[in-house]
Amino acid sequence: MAETKMKIIAENRKAHHDYNVLETYETGIELQGTEVKSLRAGKANLKDSYVRVTRAGELVVMGLHISPYEFGNINNHDPLRTRRLLMHRQEIDKIFGKVKTRGYALVPLKLYFKHGLVKMQIALATGKKDYDKRRDLAERDAKREMDRAMKERNH
Repeated sequence: MAETKMKIIAENRKAHHDYNVLETYETGIELQGTEVKSLRAGKANLKDSYVRVTRAGELVVMGLHISPYEFGNINNHDPLRTRRLLMHRQEIDKIFGKVKTRGYALVPLKLYFKHGLVKMQIALATGKKDYDKRRDLAERDAKREMDRAMKERNH
């Protein structure tokens, strides 16, 4: 099987800390002129971004910051503009049904290049409570301690 070339532009690391990720989807993203050049330079931030389903039944990403291209002219883009995500209608309808009835959130996880095209990985997720976050931290620390002890024992 052919290996897919993926260059990660930006990741939302905090999403796994704040949300329980249930399903992930790959979407295209509609961009303007200099935005792709800016993304190739790695100038994107997913930190405070989120995905919504509009009344027209489209997926849009809000709060995605793509810095203006350094060598651009007056036609540079607005860094925080709303960008449309590209998915099949059936997938959007399925996601919309879950978000509407069960109260899930749509969270962007990654922004990356795949075969020269900009793609975004979004997740259907539920919010974590504070005690869930503490439990996850405790489990991670315990695993780290066990790995450290096993490493010392084997040496």
